[in-house]
Amino acid sequence: MTDGRDELMETDPFDAAPLRLTVNLEALAENWRDMAARSGRARAGAVVKADAYGLGIEDCGLTLYEAGARDFFVASASEGETLRAYAPEARIFVLSGIWPGQEKTFFDSDLVPVLASEEQLAFWMSVLAEHGPYPCALQVDTGFNRLGLSVDEALALADDVSRPTSFEPVLVLSHLHSGDTPDAEANRRQLDLFRTVSAAFDGVEASLSASAGIFLGPDYHFDLTRPGIALYGGQACIGMGNPMRPVATAEARIVQIREAKAGETVSYGGTHRLARDSRLAVASVGYADGYLRNLSGSGIPLRASVPAGAFGFIAGTRVPVLGRITMDLTIFDVTDVAIPAIRAGDYIELFGPNMALDDVAAAAGTIGYELLTGLGLRYERRSLGEDDI
Repeated sequence: MTDGRDELMETDPFDAAPLRLTVNLEALAENWRDMAARSGRARAGAVVKADAYGLGIEDCGLTLYEAGARDFFVASASEGETLRAYAPEARIFVLSGIWPGQEKTFFDSDLVPVLASEEQLAFWMSVLAEHGPYPCALQVDTGFNRLGLSVDEALALADDVSRPTSFEPVLVLSHLHSGDTPDAEANRRQLDLFRTVSAAFDGVEASLSASAGIFLGPDYHFDLTRPGIALYGGQACIGMGNPMRPVATAEARIVQIREAKAGETVSYGGTHRLARDSRLAVASVGYADGYLRNLSGSGIPLRASVPAGAFGFIAGTRVPVLGRITMDLTIFDVTDVAIPAIRAGDYIELFGPNMALDDVAAAAGTIGYELLTGLGLRYERRSLGEDDI
């Protein structure tokens, strides 16, 4: 006698998932090659911090390495430790620098600390005194007021003849605070300051530009660029079209399609009142999954720039979010979608090739970075390489 459960057909978890995320690795590689070409004479690195902007440091790191990237930037030593297995010959820079107790991780995984303060610099000198020469990078603040030595501190360090010979910086870098606004006067001011610093560190490579800075032109490229959001399909600059290929597609399954009458309200607080008889698709995504409550169709008093809220995409149609997004569920108005075209179990695209990441982010009053890095744990993930497309 057999248990009937043994006869059940196995289903691909991706095909049955309430939430799914597709990562187009071929598009990721093409975006890196695009940014490498735009970097001109400079080499293009790759920023893979925050788990490759939420899309998976393992698959994304390997894809970028195979595409040709040899300089990577991570936020923490643990990220660098993970990446090393997928980028064996790359230089991996750790943007948070190094702290006591992390030396073994750095040495074992061949990570390069980015030193950003006098305190980190002093600790690093003590490490070199004990362990001998080892490469590092220097972060210089040219106007961001975030991380970095001041310009004066950096220039003093460059002129310090007493610094140990084992101190061997291989890169000096800074970061533009308004690179996404091409006509911002601050960009030129930061450029001029960084030129002064980079000239003081003769023979040391220099890096100023992340994704947005690359679009500012060759003056900003120096020796190495650091593309990040553009690699993952996000918009780098305000007020210009996005030339990058979409990489991530997020979808939510429709749990139920229900009928509602004109005059009835939708979701918490009854903030949306139906003006017509409607068909509502209840989808299995909510703010616990990074689909922000600010994307709600109504009931968000602090949002004014995009009062209508977000849209999804299904059966060739943009469908608006109605009412407030809840923890696990979101309601879409599918009244204008032909009845035979969708049913419970189908998937609504939240962002992807038909719903641009940054358009969706704008509906929440935020940016694509936040949507990607805030993806929750409930997405079933699938990566597509060249052979899958």
